[in-house]
Amino acid sequence: MNHKNVILFVATLICPGLAGIQAQNVKDIDGNVYKTVTIGKQIWMAENLKTTKYNDGKAIPLVTDDKAWGALTTPAYCWYYNDASTNKNKYGSLYNWYTVNTNKLCPKAWHVATDIEWTTLTTYLDGESVAGSKLKETGTTHWESPNAGATNKSGFTALPGGYRNHDGAFGEYGSYASNFRSNGCWWSSSEQSDFCAYYRRLYNSLIDVYRSPSDKHFGYSVRCLKD
Repeated sequence: MNHKNVILFVATLICPGLAGIQAQNVKDIDGNVYKTVTIGKQIWMAENLKTTKYNDGKAIPLVTDDKAWGALTTPAYCWYYNDASTNKNKYGSLYNWYTVNTNKLCPKAWHVATDIEWTTLTTYLDGESVAGSKLKETGTTHWESPNAGATNKSGFTALPGGYRNHDGAFGEYGSYASNFRSNGCWWSSSEQSDFCAYYRRLYNSLIDVYRSPSDKHFGYSVRCLKD
């Protein structure tokens, strides 16, 4: 085996199907800078989106009132528990699906992943039954204990950004702290019906990725995928 072939052989051993390769950073219209990561053939943001404007510079409505949020059939965003100072930089914004559906939420040349693109991600990470462990940030600095199985092998660094219900309330059960830190929910851009769209959810106590349709009024986190 000559010198050139040895180099190629070693490279093949080191890098077959490598996940979690750090990619270039990306900036949104507000000037927020996000780390990105290459997982398989996809390039994802490695942080939740926190823009308050569309990529054309137009402001997204900030809605804090519960009843007003629940009545919306138009775009809106909020911070978890309406607490930007605590939650913006760590966990990003929560957006209803009407905001996602504008196709202007992510930076230009990026988009909100479709349901199929989310499935591509979880399939690459050995399926929905185990992919959650490879997506979640390790430890309990942000996730509620026990943060089951978390390895962050993918480099996706999923965080528990919480969610906002269809009636405007933040979460369905438990205390502010425990409910917030035990759930991470992310929209896809794919509709299931006139009333629902698909999303993904991770739990502190499970290693799987939960896929389901959700009421479009809900407020979930967003991760952008490079076009």
